[in-house]
Order: sequence, then structure tokens, then C-alpha cells
Amino acid sequence: MSDYDFSGNDKFSDDRPDPAAPGGSILFGLPGTLVDRDPRRALVGQYPDGVVDMVLDPEDPWGFACVSRQINLGVDPQQALADYETTHGPAVAWVVRVCLENYTLAVKGLLPGASELLGDLRRAGLTLWGLAATTSQLIAAISEVLSPLSALKGTLISSKEHLDLSDPLFYRLALRRFAISPGHTIFVDADPEHVAIADRLGMDGILAQDISSLRQLLRQRGIAC
Repeated sequence: MSDYDFSGNDKFSDDRPDPAAPGGSILFGLPGTLVDRDPRRALVGQYPDGVVDMVLDPEDPWGFACVSRQINLGVDPQQALADYETTHGPAVAWVVRVCLENYTLAVKGLLPGASELLGDLRRAGLTLWGLAATTSQLIAAISEVLSPLSALKGTLISSKEHLDLSDPLFYRLALRRFAISPGHTIFVDADPEHVAIADRLGMDGILAQDISSLRQLLRQRGIAC
């Protein structure tokens, strides 16, 4: 079983959740639902806003989002940067390099209220898991600010599995590794495409943009949180 304990150490364990545990499981798509992440923070003060906007433009099919996805899938960062440079040139590629080198600044910690919610869910009898679009190296570098995620019993990391949240296999792998049933699992993410994938696989998908609305949606499902 491949998972991560957010103290910076990989864990390999045969521990499995009790399938009859009260409340079942909640699988969080990370960083979308719990983590306060903004790539702009890695570049603020180093380049004009216009340059930052250009580099982080979500409409650019070969832009920073593409580089980030490659790295999160396990591609060597130097290769991802080289691919980016072929379409954007060396000057803009250098800005992306700076963003990647400073990326720990992009992650502030958990969203307000997320740590309290995780504690409430555990007390309500839920078993908590994560699917993370990131790298083990980044998690290790920011493990202190992400320490509340130790409430998660296990997390699959995209770069280790060479899969991400756009691939249904990533979800199937989580269900198998964690030995949880889709019919007793809630999946939470801020991306409607990811929620739709979970729904198709038999999970109860919740689209949540903030912790307050997530609490309300969980309470509607009878969860005391």
C-alpha cells in the first residue's frame, strides 16, 4: 500500500479500515478542497503582474498548468521545462523555473476551518483519505504547514502512481489500495469533472468550493460535523 503521512515520511502498511466502520469513508481530492494554494505567491514581487498573468494563464494549453501536470505525473522537472521552452522561449521559461523553485511559497497551509472539519469528521466515525495531484518532494518540503492532513489515513500521490485526477484509474486504484467500497465512500473536490468521475464509479461525489459549504453538504447527508 502506497500512502503518505504528511510528516514527511512514506508509509507502507498492511493496515486496512474496518469495512463496517460507522460513516464509511471520505476521499478528498487534493489540493482542491482542503489546501490553501495559489501559484501567484511563488512569483509575487519578482515580476510585474502582467508577466505573472501571462505565465499562469489557464487558457494556455502549453502553459504553467501543463508543466505542473507533467511534473505531478512524474515527469522530470527539467524535461517539463525544456518542453515548455520550445513553445514559449527561454525568457518566459525562466519565469516558470523561478515559480517551480519557489513553489513552497504557493502553499500557505490548509483553508480556514479545514483542520477543524477533519477533526469533526473523524469524531463522527468517518475514515479519511486523499488523492493528491502533487509530488512527494513538495509534500515533504511543506509537511509542517500541512501537518493537519495527518488526519487522513492514507494518501495516493500522483507523481508516484503516474496518474492524476483526470484519470478514472487513479480513483479505482485508491479504492483498491485503501480497501474501501465506492458505495460507502464520499468523494469531495472543487472540480466538477473530478466529481463526475467519482459519481460514475459509484461514489457519492460532492462539489465543494469552501469549507462552510462542504459542512452543509455533509450535514445534508446525515453526517454530524
